[in-house]
Amino acid sequence: MPRGEIMKQIFPGIWQWTWFSDEKQLDFNGLFLMVGEHKILVDPPLMTAEARSFVRRNGPVDYIIVTNRDHLREAAAYQAEFTCWLYVPEADAAQMDVTPTKRYTDGELLPGGIWAIRLSDQKSPGESALFLDRGQGIMIVGDALIGKPAGAVSLLPAEKYPDAAKVKDGLRRLLKYNFDGLVVGDGASILAGGKPVVERFLSLPS
Repeated sequence: MPRGEIMKQIFPGIWQWTWFSDEKQLDFNGLFLMVGEHKILVDPPLMTAEARSFVRRNGPVDYIIVTNRDHLREAAAYQAEFTCWLYVPEADAAQMDVTPTKRYTDGELLPGGIWAIRLSDQKSPGESALFLDRGQGIMIVGDALIGKPAGAVSLLPAEKYPDAAKVKDGLRRLLKYNFDGLVVGDGASILAGGKPVVERFLSLPS
């Protein structure tokens, strides 16, 4: 059975919880954001009872944002539980077994001052990063980059992509943004110095 962990604050107003997948041998990460008056879940995997209690104490949840079709995870269940809005990428919506409240597009400003960044030539057509422009900046990615090994980033296996040779080119768009923290949906997030890690990875030969 997978095992979950309680909420851990990783930045001011941002908490992360993890659910370890024995199948993938990776932590699946979900985020709980308290940004101004907004309470937002991102890519939510299963919560432990403690994590759910934390969210309920600090809620109510207003929005759930999903970064790609495969990170729907428990979003539909939590949308029903918390009676909140569900945002999914426009380009992935037709491939998701859910009826979202809103389909978001590239460059859209989402609740909480979160910018949506669609990344081309990724595993799914709607793969999006979420950027919070505050302080040093925080970049949130779904499947675009995997936090493995800890302190570094990697890609999914080549067979997951329509054209693996184009993946890194699509990710270079991230470097246009000033971010320090890199929060990943799978694996270990990088809480400081995230952009140089991404720059070095993208400069390596594929």
